[in-house]
Amino acid sequence: MDVRARDLWIRLAETPAEVAASQELRFRVFCEEMDAKASREMAVVRREFDSFDEFCDHLLVFDETKGQGAEAVVGSYRLMRRPAAARRGRFYSSDEYDISVLLDHPGEIMELGRSCVDRDHRTGPVMQLLWRGIAEYVFHYDVDVMFGCASLPGVEPEQLDEPLSYLCHFHLAPPELRPRAVAERYLAMDRLAPDAFDAQDAMRRLPPLIRGYLRLGGYVGDGAVVDEDFGTTDVCVVVKTDLVTKKYYRHYARSDPDKRPDRRPDKQRAV
Repeated sequence: MDVRARDLWIRLAETPAEVAASQELRFRVFCEEMDAKASREMAVVRREFDSFDEFCDHLLVFDETKGQGAEAVVGSYRLMRRPAAARRGRFYSSDEYDISVLLDHPGEIMELGRSCVDRDHRTGPVMQLLWRGIAEYVFHYDVDVMFGCASLPGVEPEQLDEPLSYLCHFHLAPPELRPRAVAERYLAMDRLAPDAFDAQDAMRRLPPLIRGYLRLGGYVGDGAVVDEDFGTTDVCVVVKTDLVTKKYYRHYARSDPDKRPDRRPDKQRAV
C-alpha cells in the first residue's frame, strides 16, 4: 500500500522509527492536547505506547513537505486482526467490552484504534486518506467486520446524556454483532427517552470520528465505559465492511460498486 494525494501519502509503517513516530504523534494528541494520563516512561520519551503496538499494523499518513521518513508522519491508525490478537492473547477492546459475539463471527475481523491526526493537518484530505488506507487493507485481508472503542470527551456521564441516548436508541448493533461493556465498567446508555431530546442535535454533538462510522452504517455495542486514564467515555463501534467497499471502492478504485471486487489476498502485493 503506497497511495498519494498531492503532498500526502499513506502506507503501513515499515520501520521501528516510523512506529515510534506514530507513538510520538499519539503522545502529542492524547497526552498533551487531551490530557490523557501518561506513565513516567511515556513522559520521558514523549511517546504514547502499550503492549499491543508490537503486534499491530500501523497505518500512517506522511506529509512530504516535512521530509521523507518518520519525521513526516501526520496521521495514524492502529489495526489488529485475529492472528495478531492471538499472538498478543486478546484484542485491546476486551479490556472494556465482552466481544465474544465478534470473536464467534466466522469471517475475518479487525480492531481499529489509536486514531489521531496532527493538529495542523485536521482537514478532509488526511481523513480521506486514512479511510482509503483502511479500505485497501480491508480488501487485501478480506475483513468482514471492523470494530473498536471510540471516545466521547469527558468522564461525567450526565454531561453526555443526549449523545449516549441517541446512539443507544438509533444505532444499537443487532444482537449477533453487539458487544457488551464488561459488568464492572458497564454504563447504561439509554439515559433519556427517545422523545426527550433532539436527535439531530445529539448527532451533531458526536465527535467527527464516531459520526464517520455512523455514516458508514456503523453500530454501537451495549453500554458505555468511562476511561479515566484518557479522560473519555467510550463506546464500542462495529462496522460491516461491505458498506465500506460500496462507498470507498467506488470513489477510489473507480469500480462498479454493484460488482464485488476480488478481495482474495494478493501475496505478491506488499500491504
